[in-house]
Amino acid sequence: MGGRSVSDRRGRVVVVGSLNVDLVTSVARHPGPGETILGSDLTRSHGGKGANQALAAARAGAQVAFVGRLGDDSDGAQYRTALRAAGIDDQHLRTTAGVPTGTALIVVDGAGENTIVVAPGANARLSAEDVRAAADVLADADVVLVQLEVGDEAVSAAFALAAEHGVRVVLNPSPVRTVPRAWLEAADPTVVNEHEQRAYDLAEACVTLGGRGATWHGTTVAPPATEVVDTTGAGDAFAGALAAALARGDDDATALRAAVAAGAEATTWVGAQPD
Repeated sequence: MGGRSVSDRRGRVVVVGSLNVDLVTSVARHPGPGETILGSDLTRSHGGKGANQALAAARAGAQVAFVGRLGDDSDGAQYRTALRAAGIDDQHLRTTAGVPTGTALIVVDGAGENTIVVAPGANARLSAEDVRAAADVLADADVVLVQLEVGDEAVSAAFALAAEHGVRVVLNPSPVRTVPRAWLEAADPTVVNEHEQRAYDLAEACVTLGGRGATWHGTTVAPPATEVVDTTGAGDAFAGALAAALARGDDDATALRAAVAAGAEATTWVGAQPD
């Protein structure tokens, strides 16, 4: 177990990550290559792996600060307002001139499974300098939570600052891409699904198993029974709740149970973030 001792923890999570506007439609089945099919009406909601995880951590009781970038559009302004309403510290959430807020195109089939394409927008402009400018809040965190919808320089800076100040890093290396092996080894834990575990060739990780729950350190926790509506954001709810539990000093098994429960609950509504 990394980071500060349990007695020093106060439940502070810093998320370095992405914020997207999700455009969602439902289909009976996913189309094949070159195929066009009809979907349902288009819905808009807030998403992005970073923001989804930040909101989940906040709802799990953590004090959350966010390091990221929004566009200078109406979507960005509305998103900032929503984060503030959720009690998330936005002092290190920057607005990027002339660039749109990130957007995700999501298609959900009749079984609740989804495919997602992300246009990163302002997320791609998050820099190492932006992260280093937030050194004060990262140094004071119990857990730094990072994903891969922002660039490598920003992620690397987050790892470096966390190591400098003895702060535990929870890494969700999604979407899959080539990353320094040192990130995967330094994270405690690396949170992946089964596909990501194989892609990164990880022997030790916290692995989400879909409808079978999750496993970590040889302990597997099954999810509570739920009626699955949409799996979008379930993995993010898991990661955010896990970070919150670890930040308040829960042991790994207790944190795993809390994360599985949060991930299961997130499948009961449409979209990554409920109203």
